[in-house]
Amino acid sequence: MTEKTLISDSMEETRALFGDFDKNINIISARFGVKIIGRDGEIKITGEDGDVGGAATAIENMLGLLKRGEPLNEQNVRYIADMTRDGQAGELSSLDGDCVFVTFTGKPVRPKTVGQKRYIEKIRNNTVIFGVGPAGTGKTYLAVAQAVRAFKAKEAHRIILTRPAVEAGEKLGFLPGDLQNKVDPYLRPLYDALFDMMGAEAFAKHIERGAIEVAPLAYMRGRTLDDSFIILDEAQNTTPEQMKMFLTRLGFNSKMVITGDITQIDLPDAKRSGLVDAVKVLEGIDSVALCRFTDKDVVRHKLVQEIVKAYEKHAKPENPKYFRKSPKKDSRRTP
Repeated sequence: MTEKTLISDSMEETRALFGDFDKNINIISARFGVKIIGRDGEIKITGEDGDVGGAATAIENMLGLLKRGEPLNEQNVRYIADMTRDGQAGELSSLDGDCVFVTFTGKPVRPKTVGQKRYIEKIRNNTVIFGVGPAGTGKTYLAVAQAVRAFKAKEAHRIILTRPAVEAGEKLGFLPGDLQNKVDPYLRPLYDALFDMMGAEAFAKHIERGAIEVAPLAYMRGRTLDDSFIILDEAQNTTPEQMKMFLTRLGFNSKMVITGDITQIDLPDAKRSGLVDAVKVLEGIDSVALCRFTDKDVVRHKLVQEIVKAYEKHAKPENPKYFRKSPKKDSRRTP
């Protein structure tokens, strides 16, 4: 058995480290199989040598977050524990509190994972960026935050948000209202992100002036988009033809961010995904960047991460029945 002692700067810091009912420190104890006790500004860790070292590294990273003024919660404590356990604790230092944008309500938008940090850097340094990964990784939200930041800094004169109008495995039938009413349900996630960033009143004003455009992908055909920050969401539901059409809309002084999850393709009749094709075709081209997210980058409820892991495991080749298609019935009469 090994024991290691860490020193906390204050009782307030120790309380924040441990969390309500010790929930933060219990996560670390469970992940590394160690016993942790806090007393008189000292944090004592007891257990096997390697486990104690890992727990100590995780706690030091947690203290680093607190010193930067960032609160601890279940999501970031679990993330720190996972990264430390996987030998990637050194990468956590890149999460230096970089603020992407401050929302209408005063909430700072910051990358919460190393994957999100890389995504932000690639958006800043490239012209066409693909963000590919599971649900809950912040692909769309962070892209919208970057778009609004660029718009307010006058780096872009317009924000254009689009997505293909493909139903997620459901047949919704005819929707009431005019054309805008019919496409709004497909664009709701983009509206929500914009409302969060700039408030409903400012959003409505910019929409009316044409400075912000939220439209289905079909509206992009035949256009050249200059001086714009353009986001294509749910890109896994584009066909290769639609993706090529969209990418060739790029104009001068513009930036494109394409987001999608290739495990959630809703295209009918087993059509090829334009996102899958584009990632392969455009590999190696200057100013085109790809950022792949993993289950570690999921920042929603912890169960979302477990669900993503379960589906990834089930979809591996050792489960061939997952890929097997039902044979088509021959409608011709047998003689």
